[in-house]
Amino acid sequence: MAKLELIATATFGLEAVVKREIENLNFKILKSEDAKITYLGDKKAIVKSNLWLRCADRVLVKLGEFNAFSFEELFQQTKALPWEEWIPEDGKFIVTGTSVKSKLYSVPDCQAIVKKAIVEKLKETYSQEWFKEIGPEYTIKVTILKDKVTITLDTSGAGLHKRGYRVRNVAAPIKETLAAAMVLLSYWKEGRLLLDPFCGSGTIPIEAAMIGKNIAPGLNRKFISEEWPSIPKNLWKEERTAAFNAIKNDSVVRIKASDILPSAVKAARENAIEAGVDDCIDFQVKPFDKISLEDAYGIIICNPPYGERIGEKDEIRRIYSHMKKLMSENPTWSLYLVTTDKDFEKHAMGRPADRRRKLYNGRLEVTYYQYYGEKPPRGG
Repeated sequence: MAKLELIATATFGLEAVVKREIENLNFKILKSEDAKITYLGDKKAIVKSNLWLRCADRVLVKLGEFNAFSFEELFQQTKALPWEEWIPEDGKFIVTGTSVKSKLYSVPDCQAIVKKAIVEKLKETYSQEWFKEIGPEYTIKVTILKDKVTITLDTSGAGLHKRGYRVRNVAAPIKETLAAAMVLLSYWKEGRLLLDPFCGSGTIPIEAAMIGKNIAPGLNRKFISEEWPSIPKNLWKEERTAAFNAIKNDSVVRIKASDILPSAVKAARENAIEAGVDDCIDFQVKPFDKISLEDAYGIIICNPPYGERIGEKDEIRRIYSHMKKLMSENPTWSLYLVTTDKDFEKHAMGRPADRRRKLYNGRLEVTYYQYYGEKPPRGG
């Protein structure tokens, strides 16, 4: 298969995690920059990337990159790209765009010119003057930064965080891609107990269970490129079958998840059933101050309440107080959490985190604090 340049887009702060995921799929990294990883692959790589990337936002095909200082240059160089290799005669496509620090600063004009250039190329290819646009859908993006134009084709459709298991929601859910990254950045592994005492709709425990059982995050959803004639249907079938066969049903996955709200635990349990991981998560309705840690060398990964509404500050203080007590009494346990509180180390733990990382939950800036417990004996 011909080699393609692919781009996995990522939330700021997760680039290194996504890069590692791509390397684990055995694809060659070409470039890692803010919010995107460029790598080499083929059409099978498009399928595998969509099925397996846990922390990326979407997978794009990079169709072209060039400098353009005038609309004529934008038109001609866009038209020269191999659109006929991707878009069939009845293809329906839209063009989105951004422009930063460039001579071609009018985004609507740039979008219109790119659309016109593609149509002109397809007219020549298919000897047609008019297209019905009733077939497979395509989203093309023109990104102009300092007069450099990058044109990409989105292969994912809905963002990769939409796994398909979220049948019930709660207020302020954590994004699936961030939850997966929190687990992958922790020292949690098969056999070790993981606890989320603020589970909400269950995203962190579900993502952890899917990692523990090696369930491909995209296994139970559809992607926009599945309808494209340019990607053979048998590739999707083969890779889905391979992903299904890769599930580790016999792995020892131990996860406890709790929340103070019965409605949240009900939602979490239903989501876990939909994700196929309800057998390895113990859900309970329990307030945080009733949490006790029995096992040694367990791990807490959580997204506690941020206390940004009036009247919630006292509740947050109580949570922080119990968290500090819990961790000091259980030195073999590790704590990983995200919060908007930039003074969490001072307010809650009274000591600096072993590591911290700035991340985003949607558009909300959060810090990922990591407190490491004592290491288990070798082999533990």
